[in-house]
Amino acid sequence: MSHRQTNLLDSLSAELSQRVKDHVDKVLLEIIRPNFGSQFAQGAPELTGFREAIAQSDSKDDVDFLRCFREFIPITNYEPYRPFVAKFLTSPCMEADVKNMFAPGLPYFLAMTSMTSRNAPKLIPKYRPPPHLFQQLSYQGYSPSEGTTLAPSSLKHWQVLKIDCEDGQSSKEMAVCSTSIGILRMGMNWDLEHDKDRLDLWVPGKTDPFAISLVKNYRTLFILNALFALADCRVTTIRFLFANVFVIFLQYVEDEWPLLVECIEKGIIPDVEDLGDLRAPLERHLTPNPVRAAELREIGPPVIQGWAVRVWPDLKQFVGITGGQAAFSVPKIIHLLGPSVTIKSHGYGTAECGLARVYHEGNPNTDFKLTFRDGVVEFLDVRSNEPSDRVLSSWELVTGGDYEPVVTTHNGLWRYRIADVITVKGFAPDDGLPIINYLHRRDDSLGVTFGASCTESQLMDAIVSAAQQSIGQIVAFTIVLDDRDKPVTYGYLVELAGELRQDARTATRQIFENLISASDDYRLVVWQGKSRRPTIRIVDKGTFAEYHRQKCEQMNIAVGHVKVPVVTFDPAMKEWFLERVIMEL
Repeated sequence: MSHRQTNLLDSLSAELSQRVKDHVDKVLLEIIRPNFGSQFAQGAPELTGFREAIAQSDSKDDVDFLRCFREFIPITNYEPYRPFVAKFLTSPCMEADVKNMFAPGLPYFLAMTSMTSRNAPKLIPKYRPPPHLFQQLSYQGYSPSEGTTLAPSSLKHWQVLKIDCEDGQSSKEMAVCSTSIGILRMGMNWDLEHDKDRLDLWVPGKTDPFAISLVKNYRTLFILNALFALADCRVTTIRFLFANVFVIFLQYVEDEWPLLVECIEKGIIPDVEDLGDLRAPLERHLTPNPVRAAELREIGPPVIQGWAVRVWPDLKQFVGITGGQAAFSVPKIIHLLGPSVTIKSHGYGTAECGLARVYHEGNPNTDFKLTFRDGVVEFLDVRSNEPSDRVLSSWELVTGGDYEPVVTTHNGLWRYRIADVITVKGFAPDDGLPIINYLHRRDDSLGVTFGASCTESQLMDAIVSAAQQSIGQIVAFTIVLDDRDKPVTYGYLVELAGELRQDARTATRQIFENLISASDDYRLVVWQGKSRRPTIRIVDKGTFAEYHRQKCEQMNIAVGHVKVPVVTFDPAMKEWFLERVIMEL
């Protein structure tokens, strides 16, 4: 699929550089002035130097305030914030104890970082943004368009916190949930207390009634979303957080096709698990539609090329993350969507901060334009030999350079490390903002565990190449420490989408050669006898769909919040995957 391309700038003119600097300074002041009064900014030991510098300067002078920030705010990770966040989890939790903790007022919700098999989620308080930012569509729970949008959303929360108000009489509930759920609730003003009052709600432009978002069962959520989406021929947009979750969704559609079509014909809700009192409002929304059922029977389940545009003739775009593990799903998605449907990403961000939006003048899957909606982004040069805490501003970046973003946010993070690596593709000619591509996580523990520091993107590229050359199409993979022999090595666990190719046993050699070529460090440790050729084991079909389901139900989190880790460190999860191995290449 071709993409519009624009000529990016390799470097900034003095005029554009100053324009970017002025914009950054303005946004930064809007963030740090109000947040300087927070409990964290006034109490965290890490900000002592900044507080002392402000006390000795003219705090009302913007130039002085910015100078103090850039000279005295250190790089931070989650640890300084942890004891302050913990105050929200105490019982009883008094409003006076947590008010103005990181930013003025109380958070609207606590966002969870994405779940992997390795770590418990970090909790990031999220405050209602300033009015001028709240009006931006990216903050709203739903972006209107022509037709309807298939975008399964679960309002599942990990837990609900109770905060006793200062009046001594009332209390407030605060959800601990994914960023997407919290922003949806905030954008639509859907508080927790009145969810049951909204059971008959159906937001215009959505394929799914509100009641479906309260479904807790993984399978039931997908089947009901499929039912109402198939009944609606007006779909123009399909939106999933991760593209591979859309493939899992389609597998449920294929498995339950006769049932779904019959329910559309008769206007009935299927007998699915854990529906409870949500059945009645959903039944009121579904009416018999034998004409639509006949159309669907003629088309058949999601197998043929261009299936989606036959089911939804007005379908224009698919929005979802197609990088990382989701990249393996792209060939199947392209096959089922057909060539007329545009595929693009949501943008680039984390639970801590939205960093960049899709750059439509480039590749909408990989090119992102830095934005200052959630906060100011600065950078660490990952290739530099200078001290690792030297912070670069966006106008100091170099095309082709690799950097780790650090963010200072409206929600009260101060030069917080994101632990990603991005590369700068160039600068937008209209406003000078950097155009970036995401590369991989910055994780030093890979080298400690495996004795070689290949990056996640190098490990990913190696299996992608092997799949194309010899293995065949892959659903997903993860890597575990293969310590069955010495020295230890990378142990790939792979689920196939189809049949294994005849020359698949050459894949281990191909991965080995790919990593040797990509990583000088890996080549050195192999030469030193500290690592050996990676191994590849095939797991049973459905393994990674079951992984998603179990994570959602065990942790009581939404489906879009589960990421399959490139590397699985947790021993119990490693054992779970190994129990599903059916052969080794």
